[in-house]
Amino acid sequence: MSPVRIGKEGTNRRGFVKNMAAGAGGYTLAAFQTEPDRKKKSSDGAGLTKIEQLEAKVKMLEGKIRTLEDIEAIKKLQRAYGYYLEHWMAEDIIDCFADGPDTELLVAAGHYRGKENIRDFFHHGAKGVEVRKEKNNEFLHQVMQLSGIVNVAPDGKTAQGRWYGFGANAFPAPENKVNPGWMNGVYEVNYAKQDDRWRMKRVHWCMIFHAPWGESFVPPEKRMDQRIDRPYKKISALEPVGPPEETIWPSGFICPFHFDNPATGRKKLT
Repeated sequence: MSPVRIGKEGTNRRGFVKNMAAGAGGYTLAAFQTEPDRKKKSSDGAGLTKIEQLEAKVKMLEGKIRTLEDIEAIKKLQRAYGYYLEHWMAEDIIDCFADGPDTELLVAAGHYRGKENIRDFFHHGAKGVEVRKEKNNEFLHQVMQLSGIVNVAPDGKTAQGRWYGFGANAFPAPENKVNPGWMNGVYEVNYAKQDDRWRMKRVHWCMIFHAPWGESFVPPEKRMDQRIDRPYKKISALEPVGPPEETIWPSGFICPFHFDNPATGRKKLT
């Protein structure tokens, strides 16, 4: 058998498989075959040599790796979308959508078609503006992206996903008031790969309920409303190295991002 050299890129399973397929790192699949093996036909009646069978298997594994990488990229995109909604980071939200006139957004406020119409929605109808975040610190629109299921099409160009959306919100109201609430629903999302990056092609938000903070779907006689301790009680036995951050609403605090926008690479808000 011919000697096999495995370079630095071939030390993990993924690199090994990819390098086998590409013939990189100083070896190919043929390196694992003796001369008689190279000439020997398979016994499955397909007329394939063993090397051809191995090459087919590597191609299949490469496809599976590609699909897994696509699923992880889509999950990151959808979860980032949820974080951007929390403080209405409009430019980052819009970046998550695919370019084109057939991109769609279906939400409680209506059905919007086309990237520019979607842009107008997240800009509240204003033209030629840039909204990196909602200016009013009392605004909150948390929608956690939960329990995602993603299915990538065989061609690797489109995908579909389903997610729960759950969270709390607070909308500034007249007379210096705030209208708090909470909501729950389901997202059905179509994705498309553009410029080798996944983006949302069609977002369908099916809201199951939205309730004022003081109301619930639980009957009043069964419900106990009690505010939790905020800020949490100090424990004298603990010795923190610093004071807590001022994160509680309505501070306007945004937990720092460790990543740039996955759809466009837009730099994270600092």
